[in-house]
Amino acid sequence: MLQPRKKMFIKEVITTDQLGQPCDPVSRVAALAVIRNPLAGKFSEDLSELFEIGGELGPNLATEAISHLDGAPISYGKAAIVGMNGDLEQGGAVIHPKLGAPMRAAADGGEAVIPSNAKLGAPGCTIDLPLGHKDNPWSFDHFDTMTLSVADAPKPDEIVLCLAYADGGRPIPRCGKGPVKT
Repeated sequence: MLQPRKKMFIKEVITTDQLGQPCDPVSRVAALAVIRNPLAGKFSEDLSELFEIGGELGPNLATEAISHLDGAPISYGKAAIVGMNGDLEQGGAVIHPKLGAPMRAAADGGEAVIPSNAKLGAPGCTIDLPLGHKDNPWSFDHFDTMTLSVADAPKPDEIVLCLAYADGGRPIPRCGKGPVKT
């Protein structure tokens, strides 16, 4: 069983837009896990060890994140920050092959691709985790971002795995609904 160095949960409840206009409350929750990067400092064609990390941590992180939402999950996203002794592809390996299925299962389905982001970074750096509607990839109202960081991570030999859910879209969206699917 993989033991993260630490887990962190961030919850936001939005009740107005940036200008103070009241809106229906939207809660967004991110779950972050700081893990040791077993491939730090070395190149490897075989990233399967990292694939397994997303699959192993995903179910519990997703379930815990959703339990903190005020409503049912409507949007989701994922991200990874790789410490400086790793490489970008190692972050992709943690979030892509095996993290999506447990995220969809926890959200009661999900037809849309899960928006994602990965980057290299030092402790305390931020990452913009993109959010999108779990079933409708063309729902402009749900294109959103959570900016996340962990003050002491990632260390050079760590990865910060991030996943997030929201129970609504942006406050007071006015950009249109996107193309109508036929």
